[in-house]
Amino acid sequence: MGEEDIVKKVFLLAVLTKAPDESLQEVTRSLANTGMFKLEEGQNILEELKRDQYIINEQLSVKGIAVAKAAEAEFKIH
Repeated sequence: MGEEDIVKKVFLLAVLTKAPDESLQEVTRSLANTGMFKLEEGQNILEELKRDQYIINEQLSVKGIAVAKAAEAEFKIH
């Protein structure tokens, strides 16, 4: 699995576990602050996740939830 896929999984997991009042922009900024990516790269990843319908109407789609939960289980194992 490529590094970009891992970043997308982490992003989706962060959206899954975000506070109810936290925006996607705040999630993107938080991940950028960890050094996972530059803010501009994060914006591009967010747009790609929306385009691929992992995120719809500022929330995870069923597909996005499935990937996020799988990532959560994968990261807990390691």
